[in-house]
Amino acid sequence: MPEPPEHFLTERVQSDMAVSLALEHDAQLMTRVRGGDTACFALLLERHRHPVIHFLYRMVQNQAVAEELAQEVFLRVYRSRESYEPTAKFTTWLYRIATHLALNYLRDHRRERAERSMDVETEDGPAQQFTDYRPSVEQDLVWQSKLREVRQAIERLPDKQKAAVLMHKYQELEYATIARVLKCSESAVKSLLFRAYETLRMRLSHMA
Repeated sequence: MPEPPEHFLTERVQSDMAVSLALEHDAQLMTRVRGGDTACFALLLERHRHPVIHFLYRMVQNQAVAEELAQEVFLRVYRSRESYEPTAKFTTWLYRIATHLALNYLRDHRRERAERSMDVETEDGPAQQFTDYRPSVEQDLVWQSKLREVRQAIERLPDKQKAAVLMHKYQELEYATIARVLKCSESAVKSLLFRAYETLRMRLSHMA
């Protein structure tokens, strides 16, 4: 097998180094927060707030609830600052808290979720607005309809499968990180994702 081009290896190494440095930066910031540096906490909040809200919204399907849960996530991070130890990635710890809160919310509101029609828009409006590069109103409506079907199919997955899919597909977290977040093995994560993607493939086969 031929060796990959040198420039490819260089780009890959640079990318891996950038990710590693970002993760180390998070840990350094949190370590300073542990020492009482509130400015560093503000930096962490600014860096991770939007991705966490985005993840929580996809979990609970309600923007107001997602924002409330995100506030609780970062409140718990701050309250736990004195016990923080940089033995794992900061994002692993962060998404473990977020996933725990989301799963608890889904468990407590399971009946409400079952009764709510997913075709009725809530006060929060659509989950995502697409305003750029729309060839026509008709094509946009078709696209929005397909997105709605995908969201509905993901929403109907068992809670842990849904959490694994959202972290893997939308947050682009690695298997090892998802495993630590869900407190299971990597093989269990792969099994969750396999079952979830198989279910989605069957539910969305008409869109292929």
